Amino acid sequence: MKRLLISLAAVAAVAVPVGAIAAPGLAQASSMMKAKPNIVKLAASDPQLSTLVSLIKKAHLVGALSRKTKLTVFAPTNAAFKLVPKATLAKLGKDKALLVKVLEYHVVPGLFPAAKVEMLHSAKTLEGQLVHFKVKGGHVFVNNAEVIKANVMASNGIVHIINRVLIPA
Repeated sequence: MKRLLISLAAVAAVAVPVGAIAAPGLAQASSMMKAKPNIVKLAASDPQLSTLVSLIKKAHLVGALSRKTKLTVFAPTNAAFKLVPKATLAKLGKDKALLVKVLEYHVVPGLFPAAKVEMLHSAKTLEGQLVHFKVKGGHVFVNNAEVIKANVMASNGIVHIINRVLIPA
């Protein structure tokens, strides 16, 4: 009888701390997943994406890129926008439909982490046309833009930061 009581006490002593540690760990992991910003908030928190964010606002796409729908965004940096000819930028600034078309060409429905992108030849964008992928010298390219930072996770998708603006045909 003494052995049974000692065994039960030992099991209880071990079980309580393990349970107490496991429960907060699960709760913490869950809150960390919820704490990720959506695509727009993620981009807004990165100073090198401020031009992209201002164009998203101008095109009234904040709501579309903030929903729970899973998206993959190829996000051009401010430096990438500086490479676009001034006449093209001026045209985008005056033509909201064209601006939306260009921005939607940077978005692929679904989740495409870098490992998946590397395995694909192309993907259809929200704009409707395909973007093409290739791996060259250990670097991943979407059309002629190099992915300079991959797999930036948002609550509603993945952002890959690129060094050029993608212009649909």
